[in-house]
Amino acid sequence: MAMEEECLLKLPLGNSAETFNLEKAVCSHGLFMMSPNHWDPLSRTLSRPLHLCLDDNGHASSSSSSVMVRIFQPQETSHSLHVRIFNTGSGSLSSKEKETLVGQVARMLRLSETDERNVREFERIVSEESKENDYMKSFGGRVFRSPTLFEDMVKCILLCNCQWSRTLSMARTLCELQWELQHCSSSIVVAGKTETENFFPNTPMGKDSKRKVKMSKVATNLTSKMARIEAGSEGDLKLDSVGGTKENGNSSFLQNNVEDDSDTLNELSVAQSCLASDRIGNFPSPRELANLDESFLAKRCGLGYRAGRILKLAQDIVEGRIQLKQLEEVCTEASLASYGILAEQLSKIDGFGPFTRANVLVCMGFYHMIPSDSETIRHLKQVHARKSSIKTVQMDVEAIYGKYAPYQFLAYWSELWHFYEQRFGKLSEMPYADYKLITASNMRIKRTRKVTKSKKC
Repeated sequence: MAMEEECLLKLPLGNSAETFNLEKAVCSHGLFMMSPNHWDPLSRTLSRPLHLCLDDNGHASSSSSSVMVRIFQPQETSHSLHVRIFNTGSGSLSSKEKETLVGQVARMLRLSETDERNVREFERIVSEESKENDYMKSFGGRVFRSPTLFEDMVKCILLCNCQWSRTLSMARTLCELQWELQHCSSSIVVAGKTETENFFPNTPMGKDSKRKVKMSKVATNLTSKMARIEAGSEGDLKLDSVGGTKENGNSSFLQNNVEDDSDTLNELSVAQSCLASDRIGNFPSPRELANLDESFLAKRCGLGYRAGRILKLAQDIVEGRIQLKQLEEVCTEASLASYGILAEQLSKIDGFGPFTRANVLVCMGFYHMIPSDSETIRHLKQVHARKSSIKTVQMDVEAIYGKYAPYQFLAYWSELWHFYEQRFGKLSEMPYADYKLITASNMRIKRTRKVTKSKKC
């Protein structure tokens, strides 16, 4: 279905106009590569769905609709961002809906007064401490994040204990699931139930070529209905394995005798839409996930043990045990005191260990702690010749980046990002299909082994 342009919103940059660059603000963290974000290297625009309505706790309801937005920074009016809104429905957006959309854009791109102060202060410290490191000066100081704290929290869970390619796959399948929840299902697999009528689970990305799509009961019913429909003068039509039709060896939709069985055609359209691999919705909200069955969520999205943690997080938010808005209000002014309060509260959430917790707090604007994992150890060894371990890595990063306090993470991340780009090229120009190549194995320096011929005895 073609998107119809709804309106164009302008977001004034104010004091940020001097320091803000959309390309740097977006392509500054791997989160920009994760669905449903889509960065276009040619037009230098960011596109993704955004919720039209967020409740008082900062998350969308299960019935909240989304619109596609495209964000760009015109050269002739660099003092403002343009947000082009597309909507497949009819009717104009209310002032409240526009305000909600602008708020989500501002959060992603860190356009608050606090963020601007951080950018300028980091630039000042870098200019004093790193006169030779031009990449730190050009980094920008803004680290891309999600439009909601819940999306940040879930994506930080997806970063743990797996390769980057799988992280990308899990994020994508969650967005596919959201589209299916909104468009395809009259009943979904919920806790304690296994009803899947009108629901077609897709195979997680990376496994599509290894298994065929299984037809559900409703697809089988469609097959029997389709077999009873006459093909007309163009010859007989045979159903293919996904509920569509084949004519002369080519896949096609049913075109003949549509008026004779409109219900069948409507069901077929839904089935075909659900099975399309390019159906990417918004990132699911807590309410959309809270009632799902854990085993279904794990299998559908390839989440493994993460499914239980994500499900519990969604349920705690929906039932009010976790108040996202209150968490974000604590970090309005980033300080060691507020960091301690938030770290303590996040530690009580199932699955929020030190690494996940530190990543979430970076998303919330705290930059004095560096989330450390095996990739941090690799970077310190490769760039700083440090023989770090899990036990010593925090002491090592403090010794190296402590002079940039309280922005140690920004210094570390700008350096890491610089070395990524040395290896892979400018990440803002990288094709979408190559995102999965950014792995630790591809960052290692390949050493050539010198082969010597042994003399015969």
